[in-house]
Amino acid sequence: MPIITELQENETDVLIKDFAERLNLEILHRGKKRKMHIATFNINRPGLQLAGYYEHFSAERVQVIGVQDTSYLKHKTHEERVLACENLCKFDFPCLVLTTVLEPIPELMDAAKKYGRNVFRSSLRSTAFMNEISIYLNELLAPTETIHGVLVDLFGVGVLIVGNSSVGKSETALELIQRGHRLVADDAVCIKRISDKLVGTAPENIRHFMEVRGIGIIDISAMYGAGAIRQSKVVDLAVRLERWDENKQYDRLGDEAQFYTLLETELPLYVIPVKPGRNLSVILEVVARNHRLKSMGFNALEELQNRIAASMAAKSEE
Repeated sequence: MPIITELQENETDVLIKDFAERLNLEILHRGKKRKMHIATFNINRPGLQLAGYYEHFSAERVQVIGVQDTSYLKHKTHEERVLACENLCKFDFPCLVLTTVLEPIPELMDAAKKYGRNVFRSSLRSTAFMNEISIYLNELLAPTETIHGVLVDLFGVGVLIVGNSSVGKSETALELIQRGHRLVADDAVCIKRISDKLVGTAPENIRHFMEVRGIGIIDISAMYGAGAIRQSKVVDLAVRLERWDENKQYDRLGDEAQFYTLLETELPLYVIPVKPGRNLSVILEVVARNHRLKSMGFNALEELQNRIAASMAAKSEE
């Protein structure tokens, strides 16, 4: 089982500056706080609310105002606009985003300033912006686990190496880097479930660093260059390294499917026994190559069984 060091809830606080930079937004008004609390990846178009209907209003969502909403407000009197905008801004939503480089309605900006609401403006049209912010919020609020292990990219396959401390995870990853593969994270791996995929990254403060017993801390990026690292990688399978146990029966045919569960998602698991004389880096390369072959429909065990069956059938006909 993974060693879980952190389990994050599906909500977060984000800096207003970072939110604006990530989505290329212009800040029209900052609220009273440096951060805003985002609790859901759903988005709301407050057209009904501007018309006065607030039943089932999702105030915890990011509010997006487009051309139709502003056109509706412009056809109202000044007093009606003030009432509609103030009624909306009384709710403590994370922020309000105007799309299509819309000129902000003065009554809306006055209400935002009065109640301390964050207001942004995007150059994108409403549909394009909602697609972009949906992707961003799904990544931001994705369920996350931080586990003890190493994540490497082998031939395009994301391999998560786990096992007890001092079993040789970092040393195996270092040899794989020497052989031209890429490191994503060492020691601590942050795993996010985005849609139906698990995506692994390294914590910002230890990214690209590796601890090797007897040597200390090394910087993989400085030592091997940018080609030896990746910022993130989809996790395709897990490999558990464990010390060789003479009394344990290990899978010798590949017919015993095992799985490693992370964030309620099952990954194919390969248990590799460690003992002197076994070249772990080569074994892990074979694991990655074999996984790719299986994903393309080729199974070596089934091929062997078919050959044996065909050979036996031929002999029986003689």
